[in-house]
Amino acid sequence: MSCVHYKFSSKLDYNTVTFDGLHITLNELKRQIMARERLKATDCDLQITNAQTREEYTDDEAHIPKHSSVIVRRTPIGGVKPAGRTFIVDRSDTAVVGSSRPVCKTNPKTTLSLPPLTYHSLPLFLALVTFLENILSTMIKLCVSSVHRVLATFVLRSQPLYVI
Repeated sequence: MSCVHYKFSSKLDYNTVTFDGLHITLNELKRQIMARERLKATDCDLQITNAQTREEYTDDEAHIPKHSSVIVRRTPIGGVKPAGRTFIVDRSDTAVVGSSRPVCKTNPKTTLSLPPLTYHSLPLFLALVTFLENILSTMIKLCVSSVHRVLATFVLRSQPLYVI
């Protein structure tokens, strides 16, 4: 008996599908996983990725060798549509401050597009960065002092410290 070990990306433990032969087709592996996990083929599809090489199996007739380990993800029947959107921020004089209009594009690698810093916007940007640095510095100091206070309390009481 040959086997393929599989686990869903959200799980920690592997399960096993057994079969006869040196390999199993992707279509047969999906069918067996869906049967074992009580999933309906009409509800979702399975995305199968090799756990070692991170190669995604896409051809239903692809052969998966015995004793392989794969990662399984449930996907909608129609596949996953890219949700990439670019937001263009209009900073002209006639624009309302903070307004943005989404431009739908299908390129998932696009990011928020901001105009370059100008001579007039640089002082405001530097003031914002300084303000955020001060806030973060204060927060870190408060956290460190709180930890010191808790540790000092346990040391003075000579009680064991239980970390949750």
